[in-house]
Amino acid sequence: MAKAETISLFDAGIIHRAALDSLLKLNPASLARNPVIFVTEIVAALVSVTAVEAIVTRHPFGFALVIAIWLWLTVIFATFAEAVAEGRGRARAESLKHARSDTMAKLLFDSHDRALYKPTHAPDLYRGDVVLVEAGDLIPSDGEVIEGVASVNESAVTGESAPVVREAGGDRSAVTGGTLVVSDWLVVRITADAGATFLDRMIALVEGAARRKTPNEIALNILLAGLTLIFLIAVVTLVGFGSYSGTKFTIPVLAALLVCLIPTTIGGLLSAIGIAGMDRLVRFNVVATSGRAVEAAGDVDALLLDKTGTITFGNRMASGFYPAAGVAERELAQACALASLGDDTPEGRSILSLARERYQIAPETPDGTTVIPFSANTRLSGVDFNGGTYRKGAVDSLLKALNVTGDTGFNEAVARIGRAGSTPLAVSANGRLLGVIELKDVVKPGIKERFAALRAMGIRTVMVTGDNRVTAAAIAAEAGVDDYIAQATPQDKLDYIRKIQAQGRLVAMCGDGTNDAPALAQADVGVAMQTGTQAAREAGNMVDLDSDPTKLIEIVEIGKQLLITRGALTTFSIANDISKYFAILPAIFVGTYPQLGALNIMQLRTPESAILSAVIFNALIIVALVPLALRGVKFRAIGAAALLKRNLLIYGLGGIAAPFIGIKIIDMLLGMFNIFS
Repeated sequence: MAKAETISLFDAGIIHRAALDSLLKLNPASLARNPVIFVTEIVAALVSVTAVEAIVTRHPFGFALVIAIWLWLTVIFATFAEAVAEGRGRARAESLKHARSDTMAKLLFDSHDRALYKPTHAPDLYRGDVVLVEAGDLIPSDGEVIEGVASVNESAVTGESAPVVREAGGDRSAVTGGTLVVSDWLVVRITADAGATFLDRMIALVEGAARRKTPNEIALNILLAGLTLIFLIAVVTLVGFGSYSGTKFTIPVLAALLVCLIPTTIGGLLSAIGIAGMDRLVRFNVVATSGRAVEAAGDVDALLLDKTGTITFGNRMASGFYPAAGVAERELAQACALASLGDDTPEGRSILSLARERYQIAPETPDGTTVIPFSANTRLSGVDFNGGTYRKGAVDSLLKALNVTGDTGFNEAVARIGRAGSTPLAVSANGRLLGVIELKDVVKPGIKERFAALRAMGIRTVMVTGDNRVTAAAIAAEAGVDDYIAQATPQDKLDYIRKIQAQGRLVAMCGDGTNDAPALAQADVGVAMQTGTQAAREAGNMVDLDSDPTKLIEIVEIGKQLLITRGALTTFSIANDISKYFAILPAIFVGTYPQLGALNIMQLRTPESAILSAVIFNALIIVALVPLALRGVKFRAIGAAALLKRNLLIYGLGGIAAPFIGIKIIDMLLGMFNIFS
């Protein structure tokens, strides 16, 4: 799966459609989900009626009309923010569709004739179609092998770096779309309906069709609705207060006061923040089937990670040569390099690299060399030239082909390599057994530092592996994880997650096989691989379309970024409202209580200008904060106390200062054009 293409923050096509969608979202039935903006729309409609009435009755209407226009713009800017976020999701979905359509299949006219096929895009395949998949081809969709035998790279499905054999009949006939055939060929009957594949469902989710609010988002909505109701009651009581004090409050003035008091800034951006959080996941080709999962990722306390492909490279690399009795190590290294000349796999390249680094052996491919590719039938590969034969492969297969048994030293080396969790490859030259190569998983560089960063965030890392305890302990120490589970069974994973959750902590789990399904379902954040089994994909609440388990770390960071962004903008919104009080309240009451003029610390020109300036700023600040809501506040691995202090300092003080500056500038501009002077 190709990585999702980069989409600019304000793509012209997205903006154009978002502008139209923002108008459609003015439907009260749709807007009722956002109580703050819904109330603003009702108030805008009321002021609009007042303005029209003033026009009809030939009363002064300028102030009411301008206030109505800016109240409507406030609502439109809020719906625009949500429409932009949704538009980016739709654009992501289109890029995923494009990437999927790039996969070509060889559609057979006759399942018994592999010579006649038609190149067909993967999305155009239907259940029952028969395709040919040869070495180097991606399997285009889920299916069942009906002919052939081949080695298939299913590292994301099984968690093992070694390719597996898939063949017709028995329990090794199922293949998964997106896995790679590395040798031989297969004839596969497609078992997934067109348009109803797993990836199609993921695309629908990216487009926002199934997004639901998270618990924290719902709680914040309730808080915003409560504040809106409180200020609505407070503003309504001013009507009675005005009658008592002799102050006449017009509908436009009361409307402006209400909209500036209620938390319109965070109310207008809240939905965009949640959608953008899911969108940031899609940039990594990770799709969340629930917004709750994205948010839960931000509160994760423990991460369970597979060893193979996550902590280690997954592709086995040569780490040592162990000669048989009477064979020099350099002679073995020379044979290993020759046997690997035609092997372009990561393992083959690592053997050549090791021979070159240790013994400066770098043979060229002689003329007339015949490359013997790896075959799932023989489980061997090598080269023939000048009458000589060089082979390497599975120990039992090579011993059987040579019709020999290994000596004591050879057998001990094979056993020792196996106990260490590595893979032994036997090597021969001209029918003579020379020794064994050790292939092992290598810990990724920099992974220890990444785990240290997670530890600084208060997250405990746990490596899960089927290896024996000795091997698991060595890898865990080298990688720097906090704990490990060796020889792990599905029940072991499930029990560990339940134990952590019983302590009130949240757990993330990354898995891909059917045996991971129980743990994925139990985990608060379950990340399944797109090339994993159907059971794993159904159990998880996130799916990685690239099948790269290392993304679990980025998922946690994105979840935390979502929570931090929401908290930062909520802090800014509340501080922002406090500043607007100093602009609008003195302007409203200064006629009745001249002493309140002392609160006009911004020295605004007139009450009308002060009220209009506050309303205009209230609308424009939503647009100004849309990029921050979509991009998110940058995450830093610091403690909760330091994070709170930073948010209060930057967004709290920023929220207080911005209205003072913005409202004053708007008031000066209104004065330049002699508006409400």
